[in-house]
Amino acid sequence: METSHKHFKIYKPYRMLSQFSSNAAKEQKKRFLSELGDFPQGIMPIGRLDEKSEGLLLLTTDGKLSDHVNQSGIEKEYYALVDGDISAKAIQQLSEGVEIGFNGKKYTTKPCKVRKLTEIPKLPERSKKIRDARHGPTTWISVTLTEGKFRQVRKMTSAVNCPTLRLVRVRVGNITLDNMQVADVLAIKNLNQLL
Repeated sequence: METSHKHFKIYKPYRMLSQFSSNAAKEQKKRFLSELGDFPQGIMPIGRLDEKSEGLLLLTTDGKLSDHVNQSGIEKEYYALVDGDISAKAIQQLSEGVEIGFNGKKYTTKPCKVRKLTEIPKLPERSKKIRDARHGPTTWISVTLTEGKFRQVRKMTSAVNCPTLRLVRVRVGNITLDNMQVADVLAIKNLNQLL
């Protein structure tokens, strides 16, 4: 008899690791997903968001589903606040693929969808203040990837001289952040709507 798996979507806070615990001595003072609630045994994040990134993170007890989502090229959309007034040329370069460093080697990112947001997205305030307009212009962009290398969006925007100041994942497949607030946890009945 197959046990029914449990699935959740959470709004991962800024400065929290995408894991439930760590045995590493240097990580003992870090924040972990376990502080967001009591989760079932065997729960795991589907993919990761780095410590300084925030937003939509899916959790499941189904390892096969997790592997499928990570390897199937399902779209993941991010809103990135970047330093500077990003040019149309830079947006085109990001869309076509830019060279970043990955595991000590040069890597050219796959073509992806990038667009400038015409309005500031309605997102919760971040716990740590982001520098304001007195230090120069900033721009919100949407980046939709089908791959997910470590710190990829940050490396991509740096490659076009517009470093990322804030990064929020807003969508994985058909599942969106909607109006979730930081640290919200919602159970999802059927994660297959992703696929």
